[in-house]
Amino acid sequence: MKPPTALIFDMDGVLVDSEPLHKRAKEEAFRQFGIVLPESVYDSYKGRPDATMLPEVLGAQGFSAETVAEVLRVKRQIFESIKHELRAVDGAADFVRWAATRFQIALATSATTHNREIVLATLNAGDVFRTIVDSSRHARPKPDPEVFQVAMRELGVGPGDCWVIEDSVNGLRAAKAAGCFAVATTTTFDRGTVIAAGADVVVDSFAELRGMLERM
Repeated sequence: MKPPTALIFDMDGVLVDSEPLHKRAKEEAFRQFGIVLPESVYDSYKGRPDATMLPEVLGAQGFSAETVAEVLRVKRQIFESIKHELRAVDGAADFVRWAATRFQIALATSATTHNREIVLATLNAGDVFRTIVDSSRHARPKPDPEVFQVAMRELGVGPGDCWVIEDSVNGLRAAKAAGCFAVATTTTFDRGTVIAAGADVVVDSFAELRGMLERM
């Protein structure tokens, strides 16, 4: 392993345990429209934005664009009502502040600007990232590598200098497609799943990741 000069963080599932809240909001929105989806569909879209999931999934079931837009509106409304339950992943805020003193750090997420602002307020870490790339600043969602490529360009580093910290299968695939070293956390998927997705290293906590970096 080559020591990194930059760390690029995913957000949902890495810094905050938000995936369950987003899933709850989607399930409730779908229920209001008489839609029930299997768990495998939710798993396959982890790490991808609602603006990608809903048109693909509901469009395939014959729903109109107008209905898709309404479901998305309802989902966002429900999420707003439960966002107070959002919690940081254990050790995430301290790790980000520690990392900012030693590496160039970036946030690269498929989340909307609004949701990203909610998370950074929860972490009280909005001022530590050198650059932030959310859904307003890239067009192609993960597993496309664009979000990480934009972050690297703004940091002025190449793939060989970066470790990407991800939790989802789609995110890890995007990190590897960008040419980066991929670190997987086990907050969302089990160890076997993230290894199969291309993770170079798997950690169970930020304490473990910090120890690894300090020994390099």
